[in-house]
Amino acid sequence: MKELVYHRLLLPAVENHADRTAVIDGAHRGTFAEHGDRVFRLCRALPEVLGVRPGDRFAVMATNSRQFLELYHAAFLGAGVINPLNLRLAGPELDYIVRDSGTEVVFVDAFFAQHFANALASSPEPSPIRHVVLIGGGDGPHDIGYEDMLASVDPVVPAEPEESDPVVLMYTGGTTGQPKGVLVDSRAEILNLYHVAMVIPLEQDSVYLHQTPMFHAASMAGVLGIPSSGGLSAFIPLFDPGPVIDLIERHAVTQTLMVPTMIAMMLGHPDFAPERLASLKRLTYGASPMPAALLDRLLGLYPDLDVTQGYGMTEASSLLTFLSGRDHRQGGPRLQSAGRAVAGVSLSIRDPDGNEVPRGAAGEVWARAGNFMREYWNKPEATAEAFQDGWYRTGDVGYLDDGGYLFLVDRVKDMIVTGGENVFSAEVEMALSKHPAVEQAAVIGIPDDVWGEQVHAIVVLRTGAEATEDELIEHTRPLIAGFKVPKSVELRTEPLPLSGAMKVLKRELRKPYWEGRDRAVN
Repeated sequence: MKELVYHRLLLPAVENHADRTAVIDGAHRGTFAEHGDRVFRLCRALPEVLGVRPGDRFAVMATNSRQFLELYHAAFLGAGVINPLNLRLAGPELDYIVRDSGTEVVFVDAFFAQHFANALASSPEPSPIRHVVLIGGGDGPHDIGYEDMLASVDPVVPAEPEESDPVVLMYTGGTTGQPKGVLVDSRAEILNLYHVAMVIPLEQDSVYLHQTPMFHAASMAGVLGIPSSGGLSAFIPLFDPGPVIDLIERHAVTQTLMVPTMIAMMLGHPDFAPERLASLKRLTYGASPMPAALLDRLLGLYPDLDVTQGYGMTEASSLLTFLSGRDHRQGGPRLQSAGRAVAGVSLSIRDPDGNEVPRGAAGEVWARAGNFMREYWNKPEATAEAFQDGWYRTGDVGYLDDGGYLFLVDRVKDMIVTGGENVFSAEVEMALSKHPAVEQAAVIGIPDDVWGEQVHAIVVLRTGAEATEDELIEHTRPLIAGFKVPKSVELRTEPLPLSGAMKVLKRELRKPYWEGRDRAVN
């Protein structure tokens, strides 16, 4: 019996909440009935105007918007497979993804229309794109306007897809080589939504602000869950701490998702005042470790705020573990964990040979659940390597405590081997973050003729704060073992390079140190 399709969630919401406001996007307000009408028109326009059939890929390169939400919903109703493009991809990466995915139709906005056109124009191969659809106002290279296209057709509710039908082809960031396309079907995505709903209430009175980029898998619960619960979706095109504060205050936003870097930028903004975020009931963070000092400040400012953390990845649609608001209020060492596996997810910690290690011992995190991808697109060998006996190998290093809480200590590729000892960069970064002057810290391994690699920290200080390299090194000594203490510290004034998902690009930080030299893992 079929259930895990988005028809069963979106269509009742459109009918039951027809007159309620569904979206706020700039000056635009739209009801659920209006949102449904636009999505159903899009479901008809994709095949009749653009020639996109179920299973065909269509790309989106645009900032957050109600149109982006409509495109997701059309894909989840079976009109095509959405291929959301990372906004920070360079021209050759975009060209590769378009060709690798077989995409022939792309939706762009004025922010990225020219960049996308330049990316394909720079290739010696003819462009595979048949139609470029322009979203929103402004201008840029295109042949069809989004609103004109919707106006040219009548709405139609498509037939339900199968649970096994693919709905999203989402490419990983490409920071360690060519991007890999993660193909996810309806069953996995809706299961993921149910997993989220078991730990984060999705309520009719929710006002959710989309500020993490909508091309990212972490946004999927907001994209699917808020509309299906009758909640209101508000949008900011690109994260900007000042306008985010304004929007939260103006629209009485109750719920949002941020990464720690975004939280730090918001709390440190000149326009920030605690009362301006008083409407927030739930704030979820993830994607990278939360500095201890930042978390302490957040919890101190908002003792009644339900602060939660999620951990997962694109391949898992995306949630695996969850650290609840209760966990945060209890405090203690588990605040540094990623929480426990959500219902339906099993975790196992394995050594390099695939053997399970005892509780408390570190190893690679393996996971299994029903919300994992079908495959890496056109990469059967990479798919086979990622899965073993039904388990997905995450590439993250961590350990489980006696209560089943997962502590992440590094990415496999970021682990530093110095003098035969393994140093997990996240552990050193956490120690550095406890210094009150530290805004950002990234720890990498750099070449050392004696030790193989040495621990090197790159630190950005808080505005107006002061600290020396030696002071920061000495600060870590009581907190971590001697072989983990940074041998060198580099102070920077500019922010660390970030991916489109606001993660520090350690590969870029390592590059100048390893130029012309071999490193086992890049």
